[in-house]
Amino acid sequence: MSQTESPRRAPKRGRPGYDRDHVLAVAVKVFNEHGYDATSVADLTAALGLTKSALYHHFDSKSAILDVALGEALDGLERVVDDAVSRHPLASDRLRAIVRGAVHVLTEKLPAVTLLLRVRGNSDVETRALERRRAFDQRVTAIVAEAQREGLIRGDVDAAVATRLIFGMINSVVEWYRPGGAVDPDELGEDILRVSLDGLQSR
Repeated sequence: MSQTESPRRAPKRGRPGYDRDHVLAVAVKVFNEHGYDATSVADLTAALGLTKSALYHHFDSKSAILDVALGEALDGLERVVDDAVSRHPLASDRLRAIVRGAVHVLTEKLPAVTLLLRVRGNSDVETRALERRRAFDQRVTAIVAEAQREGLIRGDVDAAVATRLIFGMINSVVEWYRPGGAVDPDELGEDILRVSLDGLQSR
């Protein structure tokens, strides 16, 4: 090997040099790029520069990584609803807080939320995540329906449809939002409120 050539780094063995959060972040990135089902443990260790034993020091399996990543996204969204319910007596104010909070979770945990939105229920972990997503949607739909009964949200749109339309707009952000880019995440939440909820206000 010449002096100008850099020696190849062998995969790290034993206890890994990366911490658990870094392993999780790289794994989620690989899942999003190649698809969870198409990603092997070998793909993960290659991306991380670790041996399988080093990877398993942090996570028992590929599905365990998926479980933690989806849990981070779902925990954040569920806390948004919990906080809105505890802080706001009016359903319309709860809904606005939920939109702002959901956008914040998406922009702060973009890779994990992106992974969540691509889940199709192909494993027990994915099935549990989908069940939590449905429960989240049902809670938000109930808040939309309550806002309609208060007369603050127009009642000529089905509450479940309104919820799907609002979160369809929020979820589409994963396709184009880039952290550190020109779009301010706080202002993004206000923009989505203006476009979605203002059109649902009772006239």
